[in-house]
Formats: sequence, C-alpha cells, structure tokens
Amino acid sequence: DTSGVACDLCHRLVDPIFDPLENPPEDESILAALSFPATTFGNGMATIDPTGARRGPFINAATGHPVLVSPFHREAALCGTCHDVSNPVFEKDGSGNYVPNAFDAPASDFSAHTLMPVERTYSEWFYSAYNSPEGIYAPQFGGNKPYVATCQDCHMRDVTGRACNFGSPPLRDDLPLHDMTGGSTWLAGLLGTMFPDEVDEAAMQAGIVRARYMLQNAADLALAVEDAKLKVTVTNNTGHKLPTGYPEGRRVWINVKFHDSAMSLVSESGAYDADTAVLSHDDEAKIYEIEPGLDSITAPLVGEPIGPSLHFVLNNKVYKDNRVPPRGFTNAAYADFGGAPAAYAYADGQYWDETYYNIPPGAASAEVTLYYQSTSKEFIEFLRDQNTTNTAGQEMYDLWNNNGKCPPEVMRTAQIALPAPPDSDGDGVPDALDNCPDDQNPTQQNSDADTYGDACDNCPTVDNPDQTDSDADGIGDACECPCIGDLTNDGWLSPADVSSLVSLLLPHQGNYYWTPASPDSCGDLTADAWLSPADVSNLISALLPYASSYYWTQCP
Repeated sequence: DTSGVACDLCHRLVDPIFDPLENPPEDESILAALSFPATTFGNGMATIDPTGARRGPFINAATGHPVLVSPFHREAALCGTCHDVSNPVFEKDGSGNYVPNAFDAPASDFSAHTLMPVERTYSEWFYSAYNSPEGIYAPQFGGNKPYVATCQDCHMRDVTGRACNFGSPPLRDDLPLHDMTGGSTWLAGLLGTMFPDEVDEAAMQAGIVRARYMLQNAADLALAVEDAKLKVTVTNNTGHKLPTGYPEGRRVWINVKFHDSAMSLVSESGAYDADTAVLSHDDEAKIYEIEPGLDSITAPLVGEPIGPSLHFVLNNKVYKDNRVPPRGFTNAAYADFGGAPAAYAYADGQYWDETYYNIPPGAASAEVTLYYQSTSKEFIEFLRDQNTTNTAGQEMYDLWNNNGKCPPEVMRTAQIALPAPPDSDGDGVPDALDNCPDDQNPTQQNSDADTYGDACDNCPTVDNPDQTDSDADGIGDACECPCIGDLTNDGWLSPADVSSLVSLLLPHQGNYYWTPASPDSCGDLTADAWLSPADVSNLISALLPYASSYYWTQCP
C-alpha cells in the first residue's frame, strides 16, 4: 500500500486465472493461499506476488533482482484489473435493472456482466475488433507496431531502446515505453505547483505533449453538406468508447461556428465560455458523455432525487450514454456487460456518429472543432458542495478555479465552404426558408400567417394552410365568394347586401368607379373587376321581383 501505483505494483501482479502452460509455476501456490481469490479482471482485485519477485514478458531480461517470465504482462487483462469498475452494491436482475443487494451481504459474483457499471474500458475493448490476433491498423499509436491489439500497444507503444540504464540490457525493438499516456493534460500541469520538490516539471510537460498527441489522433472529423444541412461525422479511432473511463464530468463535444462571407459569426452550437467554464446545451449541441443516476427504487432509500446524479456510488441506472463505440461494437455484447447506449442508438458495427446542423441564412462557411475535457464545472462544484467533512472539496474547487478551470483540449478541427443555398425564384431568400419558393417574395410578407407568403397564397387574407381550391380558379375556398352579391356572407341575397355595398361606395361619391375589386369580391356583380354604382343597380334589379320578401333567395 505504501508504494502506490508504481513499478512494483504492476510488475508483481499475478494472473488470477492460472494457466500451467503459460504462467510461472509459483502462481499456483500463491493463488491457492488466497482467502478471497479473484475470478475475473476488474474492480482493483489485484493479486500480488508476496515473494517480491518481479515479473515481465521477456525471457532474456538482465536485472539485479529475481525475475519471473509472465505472458500476463502483455495481455490487456492486466489493465482490466483497474479499468473495469463496478459497484458491488447493485446486481442486474432478470429484467436488466440493477437492484440493491441485501445489507451486509456480498455480491453473488464480481463480474462486469453482473454488477452495476461505473467504468467499462476493459470490457469495451474486450468486445471490440481490437481484441483479435491481427488487431487494427493504427501506426499513429503503435510506435514500432503498425497494428495495435491490446491496451499496452497504444498506451505503452513499442519503441527501440534498452529497459534500464545500468548493466548490459539487450537492445529491443519491441520495448514498451512506460509512459502510460492517456488524455490527461490539465492535472499534470498542476503537480509542479502543488509539489515543487517532488515533481520533475520537464517530465510533466513532456507527458502533457504526449497526451495531446493521443487526443489529436483519437478521432477523425469529416464535414459535408447534405440536404441543405451541415453533416458532421465523428469517427472513433480508439479501442474503447470515445470518451471512456470515469463518468463524473469527462466529455467530448462538437463545436460548430457558422461565419458569413466577412468571417463574422452568424451562429454557434456547443459554445464554451472559458471564463465561466459553462458549456452551451443549445438545441443542436452534441455532447458525448455518460449520465448515470438513481432510479425510483434506489432514490428513496438514500434520500436523493430520481434521475441523473454525480453520486456514482449510489447510482444504479444509466440515463444517457451516447459515447461513440469502437470498431467491432455490437449491441448485444455491450448490453450484456452494462455498456449499451442509453437514450441513443448505434447500429452493430458502427464506430462513428453523424450529426446534422441547420445552416443559418447568410452562412458562407463553417468551422467545426471536436473538444475533450477531462472534468466539468458541474463535477467540480459537486465535489465542493457535497464535501462537508473537511475542506478538501473547496481546495479542489480553488485549484480548478485558479488554474484555467480545466480548459478543453482540441482533438480535431475542420472547415468547409458552404454552397449558396438554392433560391428558385431569385428573391434572395433560400428555398428552405422561403414561404414562396416559386414566386418572388423578398419581404416574406404573410398576412394570414398560414406558412404561405402573400405572393403565392390563393387566399392571403384568411388562414388556409391546405390551400384548397375546389373549382381551380386560383382563389382558395376559404376566401372565395360563395355567392356573387352576398356581401353579408350569410348565404342569402337580401337588402342587407345592398346596404353593405352602398356603404363601401359612400366614401367615394362623385367617382363613377369606386375602387378595383379583388378577384374574390362578392360585390362585383358586373364582373368588370371594379366596385361601382352599376354593381348596386344590378343587385337591386336582382331583388326587385321579390320586393315583398326580406330575403330573396338562398345562395346556390
């Protein structure tokens, strides 16, 4: 315990699954002496050689201490010891739910296929195409190896060198570089300030550079325009989910900036404010993350609300997991170990994700950036607020707040010129936004607000979204005169209609013609496209035979 996670820990690890054809024979007695032997890889269930002998994969190692040849040290299973983490309080029932065990009772087993998932990096790899004899072509990660298969192949890439700087160690081309690089760039930069007498700052900065290289090669980013939308494709180049590991705040997101021809910002999705560390959750934002939480069974037991939660030791349900799976992903295999997508979907074999963005008017180009952040503002504030036993939560918050707030790292960036959107009528309004794409309507005037602009609306004064025109005369049924002369629109020709027509003409006495009549005017009895005294005369003439009746006749 006092030596921590250092050389001695890994190089004293014993394969908990004994194989007499591969493992050192000493392992059989070591495993037999355990009162609680591990039966799988995960949850930090490390089996450690008590004799002090160091273990490694090479048969010709030159050392100053006892050495046991251990093929286990080339296997990803060794990494799985710490990189598959489960909560043994919750076990999966027959319906796929994670339910609490009885108090003071151990789990029935400690398999990732049984217990509530916290981290599943090893299982994600195990059920991927990387776990194969040939591996995946990835020279950017493998060093001297063009193909990578295990965790060590990427995170301890093969280099040419000697394993130590004393004696006469052999020169190897398959020497694993013990840098164990991941994606951490922020915390490593704090250690020199926190522990100035214990940290080699140059080594820390070199590690940060290597981590940035890993992040910059962990994904591909491709842009295209499809159906007048911007399509952004993120491809996972890792042997696990993108991102993977602990769920408390680790995330990857897409930032999209649309610019006009003068490079002024038109709109942005997934914006990040470096001063406040707030990530925008706009309607189009794509944030790859996992959100575990508490269900209706567990929440009342611990006095917490139902839903997503950062209390990872209390969580027994995954509410969201849209992280991009690796090559070889299948839904069935991932569901079995608790790693299935949640509130999202990937097809079997899919190791990429496509996101579509509406292109705003005036946008001439788009700049897209894929960001990674190892911890979020929400998680840091959670630690500060929930820690009431001492000041550690506040101290962590202060370190975060005073040291850049864990700024996101750029993984990939890409730009694309956007074609001018289709404008069929040439009125300067793109078809996708034009309420009259075949008729010029540059002001987009829409008097009745029925989605059809006045320029192409067959009834511009009445809301008629269906544009029904039964007699195909170009006038919509909603505002077409049902009966010429029926100005009161009551279905009858009557003296009231005469009064209505006279009222329309009174402001224009002295003029033979009052005003041009609209095509759907019920008062144009002369059919000359004008409202005039002649129309009054025609309407009165139609009523004279029925002078003794208030109503003449019902409109046909």
